Amino acid sequence: MGRSGGYPHAGGVRSQAMAVPSPVPRRSAGLAAYENVLARAGLAPVAGIDEAGRGACAGPLVVAAVVLDRAAVRKLHNVADSKLLTRSAREVAYGDVIRCALDWHVVTIPAAEIDRFGLHVCNIEGMRRAYAGLRAVPGYVLTDGFPVSGFGSPALAVWKGDQVTASVAAASIVAKVTRDRMMRELDERYPEYGFCRHKGYVTGEHLRALAEFGPCAEHRRSFRCVPQPGQVEGEWGHERGRP
Repeated sequence: MGRSGGYPHAGGVRSQAMAVPSPVPRRSAGLAAYENVLARAGLAPVAGIDEAGRGACAGPLVVAAVVLDRAAVRKLHNVADSKLLTRSAREVAYGDVIRCALDWHVVTIPAAEIDRFGLHVCNIEGMRRAYAGLRAVPGYVLTDGFPVSGFGSPALAVWKGDQVTASVAAASIVAKVTRDRMMRELDERYPEYGFCRHKGYVTGEHLRALAEFGPCAEHRRSFRCVPQPGQVEGEWGHERGRP
């Protein structure tokens, strides 16, 4: 899913991807620091990419790419790390991002695909697919946490990117709200697990439901906390979000 608008991008970015230096923002600029530096270097607009659901043992992994220019960043007053916002604040911020972003695209990776290929592989591939779903090539890409190769634009991994850069924070909000809505829908299909409350993450309530009912089709069976067929309570570990 996604929306796009026509926006300019730096000419020749695809052939210069490895030659573009990493931005060095000023902390005083807040969440707009990276976007401001990149705009001054002629590398706007910036795409931020982030995911939601990496540590969950049920439900999909959702990856979002959001493209912002400096004007869009100035309009986003409610954007912050999605984990630090309340549900109602995230919904407001989500609406602001969708309204102000130049472009955005969301990729959903189901539990079965995570089991087949592995969590990290799916996370990396999800970021590439989210980027590929954009309608035009952004001038630069910022990812949260770890580097990803294979984009058609120069890119930089930013430690805790959802807390320090507007475009990654915006992507974090889009991914989180999208996934939370999906988990509430799954709760209607599988009410015994309480997905509407814990969103598929490992909690005491979730583990008790797994022990009583076993896994459903939305559980990631490659995760240690999800019991396999024939196992009984006590035979499986409770490591959070570890495949």
